Amino acid sequence: MKYMQNGGFQRHPLMQLTLSLALIFLVAFVISNFLLYFQKMDLTPGSIVTYYKGSEEAFRPARSYQSMLEVTHMHLPMMALVLLLLTHLVIFAPFSKGTKISLIFITFLSGLFNEAGGWLVLYVHEGFAWLKVFSFLTLQGSLVFLVTSLGLYLWHWLPAKKENGKELDSTEVYAQHFASFKQSEESKMGSSTGEEETQRRPREIQKELRLKTESDNTLSKSDLPLSP
Repeated sequence: MKYMQNGGFQRHPLMQLTLSLALIFLVAFVISNFLLYFQKMDLTPGSIVTYYKGSEEAFRPARSYQSMLEVTHMHLPMMALVLLLLTHLVIFAPFSKGTKISLIFITFLSGLFNEAGGWLVLYVHEGFAWLKVFSFLTLQGSLVFLVTSLGLYLWHWLPAKKENGKELDSTEVYAQHFASFKQSEESKMGSSTGEEETQRRPREIQKELRLKTESDNTLSKSDLPLSP
């Protein structure tokens, strides 16, 4: 968790691996968002109104309160966790503070308005269909930007490092990070083994003293004269 809290995860080989694999799932998530959206409606306000309020000509019923509530109930925690993960990691990317704050607000607000847009179209006014279109495009654009930025940060935005006056490429820097990580893990294992040995020695000394005492007592008893 320290790498997620303090940054530096882009230099930790295992964190790089897990986050890179997570990005693959998130890319598929963004693609499926577009596919689901355009399967139900398009970017015109009329299609959004038809989807939520129904259409007699197309024999399409309006969305019910229960179905809207169930979808919103599932979307809110899922989107909160996805946006939290992405915005939290991008905080450590080399952007200005203003850019990071704007990105966080735009991403979360677009996600909130995207969920609220359908409710507003169904129960308030059809004019909120434009809000649904705008928030959907803004949210998906933010997700694409976050995923792309995180991928670049993980593999290409490592600080330049020089060795013997020669600048190392990202692959060589990654190899050095992995070697240092392996060395630190081995040193930790060695120190823990040394501590175990240090703790074991007093116990062995006590055992040897106890055995020596018992042996002396046995010898002293054997030296006693036998009773007639």
